[in-house]
Amino acid sequence: MYAIIESGGKQYKVAEGSVIKVEKLDVAAGEKLTLDQVLFFNDGNGNVKIGNPLVAGVRVIAEVMEQGKHKKITVFKYKRRKNYRKKQGHRQPYTKIKVEKIEA
Repeated sequence: MYAIIESGGKQYKVAEGSVIKVEKLDVAAGEKLTLDQVLFFNDGNGNVKIGNPLVAGVRVIAEVMEQGKHKKITVFKYKRRKNYRKKQGHRQPYTKIKVEKIEA
């Protein structure tokens, strides 16, 4: 059984027990989370539900494991012959969640 959900403008394939990192959500660690933005659902027995754009009556229950930041990336801009150099770093925040069950 798996589902495709949307969170933070991105799509994720989730199954029961899977752990994923999604864009930062405003939920504390240890709390339960309900994701209603289900785009696709497969129950494993050949029954498939495709949303238009969302599947009605299907939701994903997850637990927030942690809030964190990804590894730092370096952004370097420059213009030749103009003595313009700019170095920046960026760490994207994320929320790590564990899918407990998919309710259909």
